[in-house]
Amino acid sequence: MNILLTGKNGQVGFELQRALAPLGNVHAVDSGDCDLADADALRALIRDVRPSLIVNPAAYTAVDRAETEVDKAMAVNARAPGIMGEEAERLGASVIHFSTDYVFDGHKPTPYTEQDPTGPLGVYGQSKLDGEKDLASATRRHLILRTSWVVGAHGHNFAKTMLRLAAERTHLNVVNDQLGAPTSAALLADLTAHVVRRLQTDGVHEFPFGIYHLTASGETSWHNYACHVVAQGLQAGLPLKLTPEHIRAIATDAYPTAARRPQNSRLDTSQFRATFGLRLPPWQQGLDHILQQIL
Repeated sequence: MNILLTGKNGQVGFELQRALAPLGNVHAVDSGDCDLADADALRALIRDVRPSLIVNPAAYTAVDRAETEVDKAMAVNARAPGIMGEEAERLGASVIHFSTDYVFDGHKPTPYTEQDPTGPLGVYGQSKLDGEKDLASATRRHLILRTSWVVGAHGHNFAKTMLRLAAERTHLNVVNDQLGAPTSAALLADLTAHVVRRLQTDGVHEFPFGIYHLTASGETSWHNYACHVVAQGLQAGLPLKLTPEHIRAIATDAYPTAARRPQNSRLDTSQFRATFGLRLPPWQQGLDHILQQIL
């Protein structure tokens, strides 16, 4: 299998280089190799590599900045997946694309299923939803994996930010009314590799393409997430000034941002688990593994 992997230096892309390596020839690129906002360059890359599978974890992820950098967010998150779909259809290739809980408005009181109506709150979410639609319109051979709260040993994330702030401050405010499941980039990569192996075994005519929700199991708030990270840092012997007891829980309204966040980022993964026969471990397991590497 000839695999084209985007976003090789992102949290998920970095792990995918490892996870996909046993399954074929992985041609990994980042924005320095090909700007996904450049449609011509993207088409040229795909036609040069001629992949049988495109795996696209790359995205414009600056949620707040997307409110003003609309064109760039749309080019990378919306138009690029559509182009990948068009070129894949021409080559007879398949596309695995990563999306987000931000396609929902977060108002549902229970975890979102793949059948729930979408309703993005901002430009980032809308751009990711448009990317899903453009990809699905371009080719039947698409697998869209919606995930949330990604954390990895490589790249920037909430856990690393908390550890940095805990070394600098004695008190911290973190929102407590947004719920989700911290999901390890390594877990996402390994599960993707299992799915790719299934694609190799089933073939494109039998493989269950479509949209699936994929996160670690369980749920927590950003506040409890922060407390867990700081507690692990202290246990590892880091010279932190902050303790979990001094992390104050606040409402989202008390921490205004340029882009609104969904208060419910929980995704129902039962369809993925039933289809692929895979178990999704609790969020603490993947997070603690990541923290061991970081610490």
